[in-house]
Amino acid sequence: MAEALSIIPTSVLRNLADKLYEKRKNAALEIEGIVKQLAQAGEHEKITAVINLLVTEFTYSPQANHRKGGLIGLAAATVALTTEAAQHLEQIVPPVLNSFLDVDSRVRYYACEALYNIAKVVRGDFIVYFNQIFDALCKLSADSDATVQSATHLLDRLVKDIVTESDQFSIEEFIPLLRERMHVLSPYVRQFLVGWITVLDSVPDIDMLGFLPDFLDGLFNMLSDSSHEIRQQADSALSEFLQEIKNSPNVDYGRMAEILVQRAASTDEFTRLTSITWINEFVKLGGDQLVPHYADILGAILPCISDEEEKIRVVARETNEELRAIHADPAEGFDIAAILSIARRQLTSEWEATRLEALHWIATLLTRHRSEVIMFLNDIFNSLLKALSDPSDEVVLLVLEVHARIAKDVQHFGNLVVFLIHSFHSDHMLLEKRGALIVRRLCVLLGAERVYREFSTILEVEDDLEFASIMVQALNLILLTSSELANLRELLKQSLINPAGKDLFISLYSSWCHSPMAILSLCLLAQAYHHASDVIKSLGEDDINVKFLMQLDKLIRLLETPVFAYLRLQLLYPDKYPWLIIVLYGLLLLLPQQSVAFKMLKTRLKPMRPHDVMAEQGTWTSHAQIIQMPDDHNHDMGNTHDSINFASRLQQFQDMQYLHRMHSTSQKSSQNSFPAISSQKKIEISGDSQQSVPPGPESITRRSSRSSGGSTPPGQGQSLH
Repeated sequence: MAEALSIIPTSVLRNLADKLYEKRKNAALEIEGIVKQLAQAGEHEKITAVINLLVTEFTYSPQANHRKGGLIGLAAATVALTTEAAQHLEQIVPPVLNSFLDVDSRVRYYACEALYNIAKVVRGDFIVYFNQIFDALCKLSADSDATVQSATHLLDRLVKDIVTESDQFSIEEFIPLLRERMHVLSPYVRQFLVGWITVLDSVPDIDMLGFLPDFLDGLFNMLSDSSHEIRQQADSALSEFLQEIKNSPNVDYGRMAEILVQRAASTDEFTRLTSITWINEFVKLGGDQLVPHYADILGAILPCISDEEEKIRVVARETNEELRAIHADPAEGFDIAAILSIARRQLTSEWEATRLEALHWIATLLTRHRSEVIMFLNDIFNSLLKALSDPSDEVVLLVLEVHARIAKDVQHFGNLVVFLIHSFHSDHMLLEKRGALIVRRLCVLLGAERVYREFSTILEVEDDLEFASIMVQALNLILLTSSELANLRELLKQSLINPAGKDLFISLYSSWCHSPMAILSLCLLAQAYHHASDVIKSLGEDDINVKFLMQLDKLIRLLETPVFAYLRLQLLYPDKYPWLIIVLYGLLLLLPQQSVAFKMLKTRLKPMRPHDVMAEQGTWTSHAQIIQMPDDHNHDMGNTHDSINFASRLQQFQDMQYLHRMHSTSQKSSQNSFPAISSQKKIEISGDSQQSVPPGPESITRRSSRSSGGSTPPGQGQSLH
């Protein structure tokens, strides 16, 4: 210290701490001259003493004017040293950087000015302090004082020039600091950071693309900044990087994909659009690197397909199609379970388009990787069943296609029908609103006969008799009205002359016994008119109730549809079809005379009298024995090599109706004993039958195990022939 005081006159030191800038400036010029003479003489120890004096007595002084003088003095000493300044930077730079944090804005300003002058002299030699300088500039860029900000910008430009021309700059050491600063929210700091990223990316020798995953998230975060200028700068930087990615053979797609997936869910529209645009390019360019990330990418794409912004929807849909077109293999890291999990989760999306695409993915995976998907069937099956209640018909139809693909195997087909029946049992609104759509579509996809046979087998042994009756009535109505089941109706029309038709008739008969009107409809469809008359005569007083009459009303109206055109034409030949007329008159006599159905049927039968018909036939003979299949001349009489045991069928029907009567009587007794139970929830199918709330899921297991054996439960009539 004493040595330095002997070198620098007291008056110079006094002026260096003066409150007037001009005096401090002149004192600094004198120090510059002194240091220059010492440097020429090689007196570096004395130079070190002078610098130490400036640092300890001035830059670290509690007096602001002293600190200002010390900063300008250090800059002057550096200018004097010129090429020899590098060896003294360790003394000079730290106190200047420390002054960047000074509470006095004028001191901070002079610190910028001092470092600017120091940098102009030493240029590339001060790169070793770059991280500290960058950190200081980053903080000063958001300074509350406008003059400090202005000085910071000047210094920043100079530092950028020095870095771009230096071969000593270490990007590896700088990136951790940049990554840390990228999460600062100040708009000034963000602008400062984007500026540096852009400059460094423009330097050919600096591989900013290789470190892009480290600061990519920060850039995307800036896209939602309140400042339009910052959003624009961040977007410009991202666009430049995306172009570089397209032209670069070595890109770390995996790490960046994780960032893009998160940003695709941003609440900011511009951020989502940019993210999904990047993902689109990655799917095109990423190749094998992206395979392990397909599930995450899909999780980002599917919600964007239903985005409010059309541009996002277009890009997301295009990306989804490109991703689905890639035939990835599980051996390459393609995670089928993860994809299925994403698709299953999106089945509950509030947006229809997203739900549809999720189903398309499940269908695609079933096509390409069926065995693997079946392994995870338990994870998605319940969600697929719930999707049958979707408010969108398009979604339901696609769900059914997925179910149909699963049900190609016999085992899964049986499980599907069992689960469907359970779903109808548990969710009455599903049966009422979507039952017809579901059954019709399944008939198209899996074959009407196969579907109806399976339904019949399971419903035959259904424990809940009321539900079984409702379900059979629904299936019967679909059978009689749906164009998709036209071939099935044609086969049933040949039940008395065709072994295949006979087999189908017997298969359906067993469960159709749950509903008298369903049995009558089946007999009319199969042209088993004599048996239909026996069914009518077997009906008891308890069977002819309001529900029955409502079903009968529907049947009479259906007789006027094109489906039963053949039946109406057969009325032209009463001698060939006497039992048809008897059946229709039997139905007429069951209807209330004031009903519309009564008047319709009476009008249809007006030209014919049952007495005349029976007079031609000779008698109302019952046919309790086996009725042979007729030849082409008579659909009620005839002899062939095969037959249906109608007596056994009638007994089966009567046994089933007996069970229903007992069940109904038991319910009435229970309601009389416990009035509170009478408020139990009811449902209505197409305006007719009512059904109590079904039992729990355990009934599925019961139905499945009993239907698999195909046997008729005790007391339910004779077995099928």
